[in-house]
Amino acid sequence: MRILLTNDDGIMAPGIQKLAEKIARIAEVVMVAPHEERSATGHGITIWDPIRLKEMTFPGVLKAYSISGTPADCVKLAVQELVKEKFDLVISGINNGPNLGTDVLYSGTVSAAIEGAVLGIPSIAVSVASDDYTEYDTAAEIALLVTERIFKNRSSLPPDTLLNVNVPAVEKGHIIGFRITRLGVREYENVFDRRIDPRGNVYYWLKGSVKPHSHGESEIDIVAVENNYVSITPLHFDLTDHRIVKQIWDSGFEDMKI
Repeated sequence: MRILLTNDDGIMAPGIQKLAEKIARIAEVVMVAPHEERSATGHGITIWDPIRLKEMTFPGVLKAYSISGTPADCVKLAVQELVKEKFDLVISGINNGPNLGTDVLYSGTVSAAIEGAVLGIPSIAVSVASDDYTEYDTAAEIALLVTERIFKNRSSLPPDTLLNVNVPAVEKGHIIGFRITRLGVREYENVFDRRIDPRGNVYYWLKGSVKPHSHGESEIDIVAVENNYVSITPLHFDLTDHRIVKQIWDSGFEDMKI
């Protein structure tokens, strides 16, 4: 097996390093990741600047490249240019911080996995649900378990679907189990800190924190993680709301005249 590892925290981040250590036990590992942190870049790609790269070496890794672009760039470049052999899986992570609910719309980690799915490769995004948790061994072990299960049941994950895995930031013995979940809603209290630079120009720093939110349903990813379950959410990049297609059609939009 050949597995592509990427992330949005940068190629030297401890999460991807620990992930490579674990995954190298069962597969050839290729690592293509940003040369610096590119968190919250979503599914952005680089079209107005060159994408520069540097070949690197890590123990147990077949090939490794540091890329100047976004996480999605990393997957595109790896699959379509840097490695001629086919990848069996893309794993993005291990992210430092949760990617729960609506976080997935902003997440570079999840977007890299989506790019893998767009290119027809089964993909996983893996995150630890804390911004200040530095122990990645448990999350890497869980990523390995999920990977092995995917290859044991190859028909369980269609090529246009990815798994978004969030691991509670607790010791291994405190994790209760696994839950298959759906996305919840994470709302933020956004604050724009207005500042003035030495030349008198106004600029802003975006800050914020997650708003308290009551989630009752156990099948929601946020609730699962809060209760010390590993959340596994199948995601599909088709954003069509199939529930209301007929409702919109019945509203007469197709009958409008220009």
